Amino acid sequence: MSVAPPLLEVRDLHVRFAGRRNAFAGRRKQEAAVARAVDGVDLTLGEGEILALAGESGCGKTTLARSIMGFVKPDEGQILFEGEPLGKDLRAYRRKVQMVYQDPTGALNPRQAIYDSVAEGLRIHKVPGDEEEHVSRALSRSGLRPPERFFLNFPHELSGGQLQRVVIAGALALEPRVIVADEPVSNLDASVRGEILRLLLKLRAESRISILIVTHDLGLAWTIADRVAVMYLGRIVEVGPTRRVLLEPAHPYTRALLDVVPEVGGIERPLLVGEPPDPTRIPDGCRFNPRCPALADGRAASVAHACTDEDVGLAEVAAGHFAACHLAAATVGRPLG
Repeated sequence: MSVAPPLLEVRDLHVRFAGRRNAFAGRRKQEAAVARAVDGVDLTLGEGEILALAGESGCGKTTLARSIMGFVKPDEGQILFEGEPLGKDLRAYRRKVQMVYQDPTGALNPRQAIYDSVAEGLRIHKVPGDEEEHVSRALSRSGLRPPERFFLNFPHELSGGQLQRVVIAGALALEPRVIVADEPVSNLDASVRGEILRLLLKLRAESRISILIVTHDLGLAWTIADRVAVMYLGRIVEVGPTRRVLLEPAHPYTRALLDVVPEVGGIERPLLVGEPPDPTRIPDGCRFNPRCPALADGRAASVAHACTDEDVGLAEVAAGHFAACHLAAATVGRPLG
C-alpha cells in the first residue's frame, strides 16, 4: 500500500538570531551570543491533516511557523511544498499557504472595511473572477452570514470571535491548501474558542485543507489535531498520533506539559522547575536534562550519563510515535513514569 507524500515538509531546519552582547564586557571585544531558535527540525504535514505544534513560550514554535510562511529565512535546511523546495519567488506559494494570526485586531487594518480586508489578498494575487463573489463565499465559509451584512463594517464594530472569522475568511478567499494558525483561539472566550475550532474542523472535512496549529495548550491539541509535535528549545522532542502522545507520553517534557491541563475539580499543577529555556545556552546532552523530573528523581539513573553528555535525536518508541529521550529509547514498550 503506497503512502502519499507529505504536502508540506520541513527538513533539518535551522534558524539562528544574534543575541545581546555582554553588557559588562567593558572595552573588551566580545561576539554576540547566538540564539538557536530552530535547531534541526524535521516535520511533515499531510493533505487534509491537522498537526498541532505545542510547547512553552520561547521554544521556537512561532519562529518555525514564520519560517514555513517564508517570513524568516532559515540559515540551513529546506522547506518543501508539494515536493518542491521553496524558491526566491514566494508569491505563488503564499497564495496556497496562508497564515491566521493570534490577535485578529492586530491583523486587520482598523480603518479598512471588512470587505476590503477580505479582498486584499485577492487584489495582491490578482485572482481572476468576480471579487464580490469571492469575498461573499469566503465570509460565508467562515460562518459570517449573510456575508453582505458585514461588508461595510469596521473591525471595532465586531466581536473577537467575528474578527477571527474575518481573518480566516481572508485566508479562505485565496482557496489555500494549507493554513498555518498561530494560537488562533488563545485570545477568545471559551465558548467562542469552541466555535472557531469547529470551523477549522469543518474546513478540513469539506475542503481537505491541511492545518498546522501552533499552541501551548495540549487540551486544544486533543480536541482538534490528528498528530501532535512537541517542541522544546528549538527541536521537536516528541511527535506522533494525538491519542498516543497525550495518553502515553514518552518524553518527560510532554508529561510536564500535560500536568498543567486543568483536571475535573480545577486542580492545576506547576509546569516545571528550573529556569525557562534559553536558546543561547543549549546544554550538552539532552537539552531538557537541567529540568527533567525523571533525571532529578532517579527514574533515569540508568541513562543519566547519556542524558548529560550525549545529544539525542528522535527514535521510534511505537508505530508512528517518536521521542528524543534516552530513557524512552531504553524502555521502549514500557510507559515512562
